[in-house]
Amino acid sequence: MTYLRSILAALALAVAASVSLSQAAYAQAAGVMIIDEGHVLTTSKAGKDMFTKLKNIETQINNELKAPADALNAQRTALATKLEGKTREAVAADAALVKQVEDFQKKANEFAQKRSVLAQEYAATEQKAFVDFNKALEPVLLEVVKEKNIQVLLSRSQVVFSADAVDASDAIVAKLDQKTPAINVVRQRAPAQTN
Repeated sequence: MTYLRSILAALALAVAASVSLSQAAYAQAAGVMIIDEGHVLTTSKAGKDMFTKLKNIETQINNELKAPADALNAQRTALATKLEGKTREAVAADAALVKQVEDFQKKANEFAQKRSVLAQEYAATEQKAFVDFNKALEPVLLEVVKEKNIQVLLSRSQVVFSADAVDASDAIVAKLDQKTPAINVVRQRAPAQTN
């Protein structure tokens, strides 16, 4: 009985393997190709370069915010100590303390605005970097499609199953590495605001 089960299991395995191989052969003959965009982005030289430059710009922005944030926190702590135990009426009666509270509020608002502007600058920088990456990727992708006579290009994220033979991600990474090893990432600046 176990001998029969072994034969049936081997037969089932052979059928599954041949179906899988024939699907891959059919996909290649039909001109179907899969691309894993995440793999291309994270393993290509251009993608790695882009992420490194974006991380450096993010660090630069965080460093620009650190000193004003630290000063604001120190001012908040000092002000909290002065306000501790005082009623609203007592605070309102102390003109110097009211001025300090107003000063702090003004600086806090200015800091929040600066942080918002820098966040917009980073988002614009990141968006432009991805646009530039895609511009570099497009001709490489078209070249691989033409070389392999591809009729249908599918995203790995949209496919339930595919054989490795129809995944062209590594070929695309290799060509992209040759043609565009780096992406020019320049920090985008928000236009100066006039009051």
